[in-house]
Amino acid sequence: MKKFAFLVAVLFVASVIASAQMSMDNDKAKRPSPPASAECKFSDGKGVKVDYSSPRAKGRKIFGGLVPYGQVWRTGANEATTFVTDADVVVGGQNVPAGSYTIFTVPEADKWTLVISKKTGEWGTDYPGPGEDLVRVPMNVSKTAGPVENFTIGFFQSGGKCTLHAEWENTRATVDITKT
Repeated sequence: MKKFAFLVAVLFVASVIASAQMSMDNDKAKRPSPPASAECKFSDGKGVKVDYSSPRAKGRKIFGGLVPYGQVWRTGANEATTFVTDADVVVGGQNVPAGSYTIFTVPEADKWTLVISKKTGEWGTDYPGPGEDLVRVPMNVSKTAGPVENFTIGFFQSGGKCTLHAEWENTRATVDITKT
């Protein structure tokens, strides 16, 4: 009888944990910085996908304020922003083998640096350090046509090239990605 009661208790606890996990997954869409993704496919169907969380400006000074210049930034919110490619690619002139990575950026007033980290699975604020960097590449910076409330990562596709762009506040940072 004791074994049966123990088994019932274990099953109850397991179901509560599973239910809480499902609730947390469903609640991600309700976060102030909801999940988002962007994808770019090359002509052969291979491509690059970025999953991130999209914070809101809410009237705040973003770059040079909330996001300090010259420091590694999580490039989004919540969990770390992922960069997954199923093909070997060249990002800003640097080779990136097919695989899963985490991306960070170092914003500055007139230039940005994209950091592709080999370490994955960390919380967004946990930059693992330069020893885990696969590559660091310069990004082009320009002004957006108007204010951008929601942080957004997307791709412009032209021929055999995908241009990753990150936009927020009044800033757009871009870098070209091609297949090797």
